[in-house]
Amino acid sequence: MAQVTQDQLLAIPSDSGTEFSVVLTVHAEVALLVDVLTVAVRDALGAVLDFPGVYGVVIPPTGYTLRTDQQAFAPGRYTIFGAYQLDDQWFDLPSAELVVGAGGTGAPIGPAGPAIPVGTVSTAPTGPTARRTLAWAEDFNAPISARRWNSSTTSAYQYGTHNPADDKLDWLHPGNVTAAGGVVTFTARPGSELLENGRRAWDTGLLTTEGTAEGFQVQARDYLETVVQLPAGLGAWPALWTWRDGGQEIDTFEYHPDHPARLEFTNHVRLRQSAYTNTAVLAPLQWITIGTFYGTSSVDWYVNGTKVYSDHSGVPTSWRAFLILNLSVDAGRYHPAPTLSTPLTFRAGYLRVWR
Repeated sequence: MAQVTQDQLLAIPSDSGTEFSVVLTVHAEVALLVDVLTVAVRDALGAVLDFPGVYGVVIPPTGYTLRTDQQAFAPGRYTIFGAYQLDDQWFDLPSAELVVGAGGTGAPIGPAGPAIPVGTVSTAPTGPTARRTLAWAEDFNAPISARRWNSSTTSAYQYGTHNPADDKLDWLHPGNVTAAGGVVTFTARPGSELLENGRRAWDTGLLTTEGTAEGFQVQARDYLETVVQLPAGLGAWPALWTWRDGGQEIDTFEYHPDHPARLEFTNHVRLRQSAYTNTAVLAPLQWITIGTFYGTSSVDWYVNGTKVYSDHSGVPTSWRAFLILNLSVDAGRYHPAPTLSTPLTFRAGYLRVWR
């Protein structure tokens, strides 16, 4: 079982000094989906005064930060600690003492480590996010924002909703993309439409920032990261990629369950490609983090925070493109098409962009 490590536990008082919010930062050895993540509180008599938790959270190796709402406490001493529930079992993280009133500063002390000054948050990022600023983030809390995401059509598909020439059985339907508790789920199932080649389509889902009011685009020197659960069903073809004006495609990843321990990385802008295989990390239903740095001298790919491929080619300094996250269905030319009518699913947690 992947373990969760507490990196930060910080109480932030209001002006009154009796209401506090808490910042809890944690990370896992490998991306881990937990049922609940919360900040637990106990008074001197052991009464439970927990902050409301968040449900269905994916905790990646790069860290997840929970910021609670403010909660009022009577003067006294309290024990606070992070806690998470996994498979109906609770796990407690290191505790700290919170002193309210009587000169208490509100800064945790004790096993959680040295107190961090009240009112500051320091996550001390490392790796590809070091010395960068978080420029854009999607945590997939329901409902999916129509201002941010287009789930109806994409210019990357010849017919907008489907693209049989690319060996896809896809037919896009917004209802096949759902979000809850910080996780987005794409579902593909046999549909009623017929493709131009006579094949029966599969209804499936796609999200793109193209054609939206926000119109977000990544650009050269950005670092993009997501956490995903790889699918298990034969024929599933999930991907995170970019697109603009008929090209500008960089594939953060493509995955096919007939090669269960392999990810495909492609720079279509300057024609570089690699396949990354790791049986210890990659497998159907496994949660992993995947990132791409769009450098001008090299596009670099990361898995669980470790660089696994550099193409030494990069993108032009003027490069920019929209994001696409989707579940396609193989038609059988390069990878097997589904052999059953059982629905296929693909899940993802956050999408984040640092600049």
